[in-house]
Amino acid sequence: MWFVRINMKDRTCKVEESPKAYHTLAGRGMTSTLVAEEVPPTCHPLGPNNKLVFSAGIVTGTSSPTSARISVGGKSPLTGGIKEANAGTSWGRDLGIMGIKALVVEGKPAEKDMAWGVYMTWKDGKPHAEFFDATQYKFKSLPGVFKEIYAKYGEDVSVCSVGPAGEYGYANSGIAFNDMKMRPSRYAGRGGLGAVMASKGLKFIILNKDGAPGVEIADKSLFDEGRKKMIDALREHAITKPKGGLNSYGTAVLINILNEAGGLPTKNFTSGRFEGAPKIAGEAIFDGNKKRLGKEVYNHACSPGCIIQCSNTWYKEDGTEHTSCIEYESDWAFGANCGIDDLDVIAELNELCNNYGLDTIETGTTIGVAMEAGVIAFGDGKGAINLVYEMGKGTPLGRIMGAGTETTGKAYGVSHVPTVKGQSMPAYEPRAVKGIGITYATTTMGADHTAGYTIAPEILGVMGKQDPLSPEGKAALSRAFQSTTAFIDSSGHCLFIAFAILDIPSGYQGMIDEANGVLGTKWTADDVIKYGNDVLKKERAFNEAAGIGPAADRLPEFVYTEPLPPHNQIFDVSDETLDSVFGEM
Repeated sequence: MWFVRINMKDRTCKVEESPKAYHTLAGRGMTSTLVAEEVPPTCHPLGPNNKLVFSAGIVTGTSSPTSARISVGGKSPLTGGIKEANAGTSWGRDLGIMGIKALVVEGKPAEKDMAWGVYMTWKDGKPHAEFFDATQYKFKSLPGVFKEIYAKYGEDVSVCSVGPAGEYGYANSGIAFNDMKMRPSRYAGRGGLGAVMASKGLKFIILNKDGAPGVEIADKSLFDEGRKKMIDALREHAITKPKGGLNSYGTAVLINILNEAGGLPTKNFTSGRFEGAPKIAGEAIFDGNKKRLGKEVYNHACSPGCIIQCSNTWYKEDGTEHTSCIEYESDWAFGANCGIDDLDVIAELNELCNNYGLDTIETGTTIGVAMEAGVIAFGDGKGAINLVYEMGKGTPLGRIMGAGTETTGKAYGVSHVPTVKGQSMPAYEPRAVKGIGITYATTTMGADHTAGYTIAPEILGVMGKQDPLSPEGKAALSRAFQSTTAFIDSSGHCLFIAFAILDIPSGYQGMIDEANGVLGTKWTADDVIKYGNDVLKKERAFNEAAGIGPAADRLPEFVYTEPLPPHNQIFDVSDETLDSVFGEM
């Protein structure tokens, strides 16, 4: 296994064997460890001392299902703390196949007007990097750029890139990876890591895995046994099985579910229900495509080896592709949160974010705050599209909004701003789903549903249904989910395996068996929690050294004081309860 260090100051690449001390680290475990050890917590996120770390998961690059994930870590321009963003893409698989345990981008070039690409191949028994001038691609829309790159390097490579949003230095910029059709639609989206990559003068990292040896597996029979358990669980569970909820309706199947629960944040978090929800839900996407194409269209995989296959494509009336993928979060951010019930408008907003390199969640909540400020009216789809154009062009207004939801709220004097630690809250109302509110408050990442997805039991009944309106027991629930998630993010699996493995014990054991098979370890379920806790400790220590202590583990003031229709609930979780989540860790 290899450590690859790309120094952008002098454009050199150092390839060295991975230290034995990092044998069990991968994915989020690796990125957070290296950021904690090597990045000064008080450095400027866009300065020379920040680093960008890429790491595939423990089982990424193997035949394990739904495991082609890539973790990206660094200090966030949006939160000022540690950040791990995650995407499903062949790029992650290829990094694993090339035996690269961690790829670290460090340093900063003196030239401000140039951009560079790195083309990585397998040569003389180890990874090899070549630098090339990519200045011609700066500030260009990513779909056209990706087409040019694939035309030049062939269709078997995998591409990581940043768009204009990152090049403008937006705190709301992601890192784009290719999907299965070579589109720039898979994003490590949250926290502004696109700006970190662009600040290094780096436009592309292109991987060509030809000749690489693949992932070493210490115990093949144990790995195969775990893999079978995992596949069986995913194919059995109602949410993850073929033609099940996710494969049929995508993640946007949650629109109607959360709306019914009164937990779908609407018009900048002023209500839990949206009248237009049925028009934008996953079922509407499925039915709309069927009407426009004359046949049922089931979803596709975001990355190689995915058997859940929850990624959709929305088609125009003439049958041509409009955008992929309209995830639940994107659908909500541009839909209910902005009062927009037109799927064609939502698709256009989603596609513009893909083109520019913007995080759809932060973009939608930023537009919602701008609507609250009266810049445009709620429900104004054309106005929302124009605001994203402003961001793509880097105008003064676009730069303010590109800085994110909290900055936009300050610029317009808005007090109703749905952020935690500088990052906007996603598509679940914390007043209607108390456990996810605790996760928003206490995660190291700023408001982030993927850090501890208590929606599984609170809304979907996974592990047994829990009352979403009750705060009782939710601190322990959030803590358990955050610890387990930190391990899943390190394993290389998609977070959606959680639905199946939490309901089907053999699936959970399969995840452990796979990891043990690859690493040669003898982990148990207790070790999963310990591993996750160790990752969280490192992240919390970094944040505290950066000035983000326990006092920042709070939700915005309005959720404590403004009852949310239709249940007229506030977030009635005490500070003491929030402090207890990690108080004894």
